[in-house]
Amino acid sequence: MGANARGEESNVPAKVQDNQSRGYIVPVGGAEDKDSDPVILRRFVEISGDEHARIAVIPTASRLDDTGRRYERIFKELGAADALALDYKRREDADNPEWLEYLHGASGVFLTGGNQLRISTILGGTDVARAIRSVNASGVSVGGTSAGAAILSEHMIAFGKSGATPRAGMVSLAPGFGLTNRIVIDQHFRQRDRIGRLLAALAYNPFAVGIGLDEDTAAFIDGEDTLEVFGSGAITVVDASKLEHSSMGSASDGDTICMTGIRLHILNAGGRFNLHTRVATPPL
Repeated sequence: MGANARGEESNVPAKVQDNQSRGYIVPVGGAEDKDSDPVILRRFVEISGDEHARIAVIPTASRLDDTGRRYERIFKELGAADALALDYKRREDADNPEWLEYLHGASGVFLTGGNQLRISTILGGTDVARAIRSVNASGVSVGGTSAGAAILSEHMIAFGKSGATPRAGMVSLAPGFGLTNRIVIDQHFRQRDRIGRLLAALAYNPFAVGIGLDEDTAAFIDGEDTLEVFGSGAITVVDASKLEHSSMGSASDGDTICMTGIRLHILNAGGRFNLHTRVATPPL
């Protein structure tokens, strides 16, 4: 793990060993189809080992008692060999040795929706967060829906305001789990009119690619950092790498933000985007 100047652990992606490939990172925009045509969850089972899949479900973001059990049932019905909800509700739960053992032996990890700050405050800095980064670096697929998607990247959108125009102060960021530092994720994107807050997040630092996920839509990001879209909606990809100007540095709270030189792609099922080359490819 990385460390800052004071020697403290930071949420940087775990190092991938030379003989290994990072597992998929799978942010889902929320409200994924779980019954009639669960394309996204079925694909997650496939990349997690299909009939050999052993999936750790982490329902920490949710306050509903049956969330974990529901995903256990869904993954098993979709063909996984096993699925177990690790119901971390308090920070001390992260010390549960049996759950940690299951997590280290899982072939897939899936974080449910709810409130991403529940995940970060309960699991941030624990052995569970470290294990999730470590197993992903060793080839295990890690996905999450809604709040579970937001937590996957290094910089997490904690909360913000709706609206199409970016404004100073409309988005608040917090540390995520740090599986990747290449993207900033937002979910329920079109349904909740969130392009303004994603642009505002990128206005602070245009290094990352903005990924806006519609509901029932997922980005399957492979070990080579190529994203492929699955689901019924679209993904809005905001590439600010060629940003020419951002007024964020001089703006007061509530001011509109001027940004020039941004590239934007709308990708639906089968579309791809390479996070290294920043090249988008339409569906075949």
